[in-house]
Amino acid sequence: MSIQNVFVAGGGVLGSQIAYQAAYTGFKVTSYDLHPEKVQKRIETLRAGYKQDLKTTDQQFDNGLANLSYISQLPEKIDADLIIEALPEVLDLKKSFLKEISQEVSTKTIIASNSSTFTPSQLKDSVTDPARFLNMHFANRIRLYNSAEIMGHPGTDPAVIEQVIAFARKMKMVPVHIKKEKAGYIGNTLLTPWFNAALDLWANDYATPQDIDREWIISQGASVGPFMLFDMVGLRTAYQITTNELQAEPDNQTYQRAAKRLKQMLDAGKLGQESGEGFYHYPNPEFEQDDFLTK
Repeated sequence: MSIQNVFVAGGGVLGSQIAYQAAYTGFKVTSYDLHPEKVQKRIETLRAGYKQDLKTTDQQFDNGLANLSYISQLPEKIDADLIIEALPEVLDLKKSFLKEISQEVSTKTIIASNSSTFTPSQLKDSVTDPARFLNMHFANRIRLYNSAEIMGHPGTDPAVIEQVIAFARKMKMVPVHIKKEKAGYIGNTLLTPWFNAALDLWANDYATPQDIDREWIISQGASVGPFMLFDMVGLRTAYQITTNELQAEPDNQTYQRAAKRLKQMLDAGKLGQESGEGFYHYPNPEFEQDDFLTK
């Protein structure tokens, strides 16, 4: 069976990108979110990036939009070949949702979680057919950073993994098969220590986010610094991941300080790029100024 109809649950920064990329590559996509009008706005903001990075025309972008539909309430039955769960990184929330939707799908439906921190084994007992459950993780700005990390649990049907790998290729992703469960997959296993080091420098007042980014870019020849990337991913995600780390290490003072500061930013409406302000100001962030690296 080939995957044709896709249901994406959660229309945040990454969920909206997943939904549009699938629609852009020809799949029929339903986006489920409590606030579909916000998802539509997020997806429309992708237009400029697709035009710049992929040389997409307005007509081609609109063709992708035509493959998308939006709902704010779950139907009694979800007619989809693949469901991608892209809810916030809160374990109980994901478990509750997966339990609910697994009652509403056919026996052919594959369910995938986009979780960046939880393994399939932590979630599989919430679905009625664990053999058809796995994780499929995307990076931010998936039109450019187009890897799809695919990871099953020991009970995942190998044929399901192959179906999802084939889907990823048709979605213009490069499938990366994680052969056994690893929290953080490949990308986040490498990225998390970098993020944590940046949070340590900021939360403990060693340097400003701008100087941390500036030093990293200059000394490493990098194109992006950690706080620039925090803004791209969204500070809600950064806060959720930090609080998850804090639950695992409740006495860690760096996580305590970082979580407190991130919460203050969120309470002030500083969500990152999507709100116009995070560690930088948008649409003309300070790091795009000619003198950013020479100040």
